[in-house]
Amino acid sequence: MGKDDYTNKRDFNKTKEPKGGLKKGNPDTPVFVIQKHDATNLHYDFRLEIDGTLKSWSVPKGPSTDPSVKRMAIPTEDHPLEYADFEGTIPEGEYGGGTVMIWDRGTFKNIKKNDEGEEIDLLKSYDMGTVEISLQGEKLKGAYALIKMKSGNMKGNWLLIKQDDEEADARRNPTSTQNKSVVSNRTMKQIEKEDSAK
Repeated sequence: MGKDDYTNKRDFNKTKEPKGGLKKGNPDTPVFVIQKHDATNLHYDFRLEIDGTLKSWSVPKGPSTDPSVKRMAIPTEDHPLEYADFEGTIPEGEYGGGTVMIWDRGTFKNIKKNDEGEEIDLLKSYDMGTVEISLQGEKLKGAYALIKMKSGNMKGNWLLIKQDDEEADARRNPTSTQNKSVVSNRTMKQIEKEDSAK
């Protein structure tokens, strides 16, 4: 699902979402963003800068810091890099209509290696269906894996799994305890109220 899918699904005369196409990424410090999105269903959009775009997944229950928990991650269309800065409301009737919060953001490192211990290119890892990254966010830190399921009922979907490292914590539940934007320190209700007042 490429960038055209993103553009074709949106009427930019109605939504404040960015058209994109101007921002250039830095492959040495790729960004990630997790946007809490109250659309038809409340979910978290997990986005990674890969090959000049934001590869995106919808994670219904949000990320976990517990390595024993596997979170479903449903692939969605690529988003422009500018989308990492988007917080506000998408008008009702528009694709993805509802409130969007920048729940977490930061940079990440590619930590996927081959059998010889050499780093595997990030886009190649994505195409192979196994991405391993270390997040440096404000709420989430440490290693995570995204694994594409190749068979069964969930074929084509991915799993988001926290790796067992010093940042792993089975007792922590950030999606319920940390519910304000890392950019504006607002709750979802505050974003919705303030955005609709403009």
